[in-house]
Amino acid sequence: MQPRNMSMSGVVDLAAVKAAGEAKQKAEQARAEAARTGRPTGGARLVFDVDEAGFQQDILQRSTEVPVVIDFWAEWCEPCKQLGPLLERLAGEYAGKFVLAKIDVDRNQALFQQFGVQGIPAVFAVVAGQPIPLFQGAAPEAQIRQVLDQLVQAAEQQFGIVGAPVDPADAAPQEDVPEPAGPYDALLEAANQALDAGDLDGAVQAYKNVLSDDPANPEAKLGLAQAELLRRVRDLDPQEVRKAAADSPADVQAQIKAADLDLVGGHVEDAFGRLVDTVRRTAGDDREAARVRLLELFEVIGTDDPRVISARTALARVLF
Repeated sequence: MQPRNMSMSGVVDLAAVKAAGEAKQKAEQARAEAARTGRPTGGARLVFDVDEAGFQQDILQRSTEVPVVIDFWAEWCEPCKQLGPLLERLAGEYAGKFVLAKIDVDRNQALFQQFGVQGIPAVFAVVAGQPIPLFQGAAPEAQIRQVLDQLVQAAEQQFGIVGAPVDPADAAPQEDVPEPAGPYDALLEAANQALDAGDLDGAVQAYKNVLSDDPANPEAKLGLAQAELLRRVRDLDPQEVRKAAADSPADVQAQIKAADLDLVGGHVEDAFGRLVDTVRRTAGDDREAARVRLLELFEVIGTDDPRVISARTALARVLF
């Protein structure tokens, strides 16, 4: 039986969680500024040109963190001259919920052929490394907004991908203005202390108290995911769980419990791989249960971790 005061050292560092939370808060501030002005702020690139050499990094890798919309265009294409500025303006308005990659088809024939584009303008998206055709031609703005809303919603619900990263160094605070303490600093510190002390019920409730007033608080969300994971495995018998998972590969709940134990034990890739395989083999409610638990485990590790990025890509392959 697992002891009550299980440690998550080796999986998640609370100091790193707090730093990540602060960085995400600054990113959200930068995103709000972009929404207000209609253009990116600081060093965040919401619109950029991509060629064949930059495709892997600028589109495929970036798509594990934010939906990448691709605008295939050419200088001689008159409809492209109407659609391009509209997409650029919408990228600013959506403020990091997606980024826009512009590909000149005359200079990048290989990419043009790789996506099977029949004519331009043509708009695709890439989410978690998977290409998704969106529309072709200069569509009306209302229709484009509807397509983008569906893309953003699918990226978040299916993969937990919620927006573009912003370098906090580019969102420098004003000089000589002290940064006020957050309204939940004391509550978060108490929650972190409860988690370190093994008071999992108290930690869960403390993080939920913060989230009830501030649902987007990143540190509370990550702390809650961590505390709930520890609480789930607290009363499990590891030998029984692993035997059940080995004896019954089709038992989704057995695989979910085993994945929880894998993660707590520091076997992150094993946990992710087990749930990706479970999603691949199942359908309906079973598939949804495995997918949701996988997204919850992503929260425990952190969305920027390479293991999470790799698992998201694997999840996309089995879902599409």
